[in-house]
Amino acid sequence: MVKTEKQIIQLLFEGNPLTLNEIAEKLGKKPKTVFRSLRKLFQKDKITCDPKTRRYSLYNRSP
Repeated sequence: MVKTEKQIIQLLFEGNPLTLNEIAEKLGKKPKTVFRSLRKLFQKDKITCDPKTRRYSLYNRSP
């Protein structure tokens, strides 16, 4: 897992679901860079995205 992916997971673990732009802003990265990492995390079943709100969250936050 690359640095950006780890940062995204940490950010989502600490708070509420976020949009692509919110994640990019909080990490100080370009949305395009964040989107690539989100796509990889999604493919690995690490995160999920609400189709209505387009907010990303961790796939399973409960133990």
